[in-house]
Amino acid sequence: MKIKKGDTVMVIAGKDKGKTGKVEQTLAKTLQVVVAGVNVVTKHQKNKRTRAQGQIVTMSMPLDVSNVALVEGGKAVRAGYTFEGEGDKRTKVRVARPSGKKL
Repeated sequence: MKIKKGDTVMVIAGKDKGKTGKVEQTLAKTLQVVVAGVNVVTKHQKNKRTRAQGQIVTMSMPLDVSNVALVEGGKAVRAGYTFEGEGDKRTKVRVARPSGKKL
């Protein structure tokens, strides 16, 4: 998965298309990401103990990683990888496909 926690992403498909936010969590097994302020649902929570009150909580639900794209300069871009260095000191670096800049 080319999107990591802390990245700024834009939703490119679905009901929240066009919204941007920061990735709070990545779910590698299901190929999903949780983005702050996107795909928000309200959940009715039952009281946890007697004589306590239940409440209505809003939370961000996961989106499929194919429905989000990294943001660079206000535009959605695809991510790719390049290798820097030579020999044993090569490191894998994420880059923006159109411009080639490091992400």
